[in-house]
Amino acid sequence: MRLRVFHARTTAQALAQARAALGEDALILTTRRAQGGVEVTAAVPVEDEPLERVVPLGPRRAAPDRTIVAALRAHGVPESRIEALAANSSLAAGMAETLGFAKLPLSPGTVLLLCGPPGAGKTLTVAKLATRLRIEGTAPAVIAADGRRAGAVDQLAAYTRLLGLNLVVAPDIPRLAKAIARRPMEAPTLVDMAGIDPFCDQDGTELAALIEAVGAAAALVLPAGTDAIEAEDIAAAMAARGVRHLLPTRLDVARRIGAVVAAAAAGDLALAEAGTGPGATDGLTTLDPATLEAWLLAPPAARRSLRKDVMA
Repeated sequence: MRLRVFHARTTAQALAQARAALGEDALILTTRRAQGGVEVTAAVPVEDEPLERVVPLGPRRAAPDRTIVAALRAHGVPESRIEALAANSSLAAGMAETLGFAKLPLSPGTVLLLCGPPGAGKTLTVAKLATRLRIEGTAPAVIAADGRRAGAVDQLAAYTRLLGLNLVVAPDIPRLAKAIARRPMEAPTLVDMAGIDPFCDQDGTELAALIEAVGAAAALVLPAGTDAIEAEDIAAAMAARGVRHLLPTRLDVARRIGAVVAAAAAGDLALAEAGTGPGATDGLTTLDPATLEAWLLAPPAARRSLRKDVMA
């Protein structure tokens, strides 16, 4: 029997996904409310599967490494995540198996929305990405869509002036959609979204509709020092709206970074890089399994030396 779990805003949508993926013979095992909607577990019999069979145990999984377990607990990683991460030859191997890692979509013509709760560091992250692209010889389009926070547009305008880039201001969804439609196709477009409440239906619905309407990619910007359980809830809610990437901020000043692991796992969000400093020219560092392992296992005082700036 093959099991699948489906997430959607409503039960009807989740059931439709299950039947589309598994066929009309799918058995609905459980239906329960989940963060951002409904979770349905469905199953379908595998053809010619015997009613009773002996399942080979295979090689025994390694016992969790106590040093890794202690480090993950110290960072506040939820217990439900620790066993899978620690039962490998190394923490890096556990993260490569458990978490997703992928480069941010910054090819010509792509649209990357930087979204998340208020005060997460979205505007500075847009400035960092724009600076790096400019240094690499690309002139990205930059859109300021934060019409809620006083001074947000002025802050981003100061960066874009220094970079010789035009800043488009689109303080509401209709004007933002028009600005994206008119974007240049020879470079990526970076959008500084207004801070949203991840658990507000209106905010979430608007974000999901925008992502679908313009074919944008979206990255959740979240401080690395956020409470790990809170980060799980935020990531799951944002993933339900179509967000697929995670870009942690303030990695270098957070003493406990379990939120990075928890959010990436809960939302199935891909990690690529993180904010590590206030500088626009050197404030992003690569996040791959080996680098994240080093950040999790190193003492707080030694983490600044781990910065691995992202360059072409």
